[in-house]
Amino acid sequence: MQIKTERLTITKFSQSMARSVYENSQDDDTRRFVPDEVYDSVEEAREAIAFLMSRYDSTDGPFVYPIITNDGNQNIGYVQLCKLDDGAWEIGYHIAKRFTGKGYATEAVKAFLLVIAKKLNIKEVFGICLAENIASTYVLGKCGFVQIYQGIGNYQGNEAQIVKTVWKNLSKN
Repeated sequence: MQIKTERLTITKFSQSMARSVYENSQDDDTRRFVPDEVYDSVEEAREAIAFLMSRYDSTDGPFVYPIITNDGNQNIGYVQLCKLDDGAWEIGYHIAKRFTGKGYATEAVKAFLLVIAKKLNIKEVFGICLAENIASTYVLGKCGFVQIYQGIGNYQGNEAQIVKTVWKNLSKN
């Protein structure tokens, strides 16, 4: 898969990205909002990449793709689609802190949703984030997600205040 937008390319992982994946995982926002995606070493990031690459041809994912800037070929984060326990799909994304505030997450999520929904014939995708993650709730809203719940819920194995949203695929596949 390769998706090009005005400023970004969403593509498949390669082992050469291990250092940037490791570095991107070290910021405070990653530790706070997606602690299971913090790597202790470049080697640990390399192992995660190997697993993620092995899932590209599966039917149940997770489908995780790095986001690369078109102007500097920098790996700035990722966008993903993961299957929930009930069989529904959830969007995930993270932009390394030094690249936030530029609209990259919104640009990537919008482009990725249309392609992955068509590829997997998905009619709806959920977005779940911590309620305190205002930036993420803002991105989801800009990408057409509608809030369906706010309150206590499971977030990465812990009870927390969450916001749950849903995106409906209205395109003609």
